[in-house]
Amino acid sequence: MGRYAGPKYKIQRRLSTELPGLGKPGAIAKRPNPPGMVTRRRRKLSDYAVRLQEKQKLRYHYGLGERQLRRFIRMSKKGVAARKHPQGWAGRLIGLLELRVDNVIFRAGWARSVPAARQLVVHGHVYVNGKRLDIPSAVLKVGDTVTLSAKALKNVQVIGSLENPRLEMPEFLQFTTADKKEVEVTAEPQPGQIPFEFELSYIAELYSGA
Repeated sequence: MGRYAGPKYKIQRRLSTELPGLGKPGAIAKRPNPPGMVTRRRRKLSDYAVRLQEKQKLRYHYGLGERQLRRFIRMSKKGVAARKHPQGWAGRLIGLLELRVDNVIFRAGWARSVPAARQLVVHGHVYVNGKRLDIPSAVLKVGDTVTLSAKALKNVQVIGSLENPRLEMPEFLQFTTADKKEVEVTAEPQPGQIPFEFELSYIAELYSGA
């Protein structure tokens, strides 16, 4: 299953959660009912369906295909870091997703959505530690710095996003310059810092054998 390219309001209403990574605010406030439900009551979901919805939140917010998500799950389960993480491998998974380059560009306020941030990366406008990086799924580390090209910083969409960011800057990122031309990863992201309602334990249960 590839990345979702359909109506952004529709998927957020279906999941009853506003997903900032899709870049289109107001979906739930405008129409709180799921698609196709006008007067009918919402059906009670099975335990599996509830856990599946939590997975879908991750996929759609971060713009992941199923294969990509499973790859990150395998990464999160490897090594000492997974065993030592306070929330186990699922907590580490959130940290890896939050430190993807495209997500860091989004969380820094340089783009209004994760897809818009991904375009900046693939078009060669992003530099990590002074070197150009065009792989949106690359995972940053604490101490890494990210800058945009001079051309990107003059882009009206980037300027508009900085003036009116979709989200507040998370605590694990910090601008190193007053003009917001460079951002540094200063800490490991924590599950509670993701910008939407999410139940971490459901992901751990859903992919316990993956």
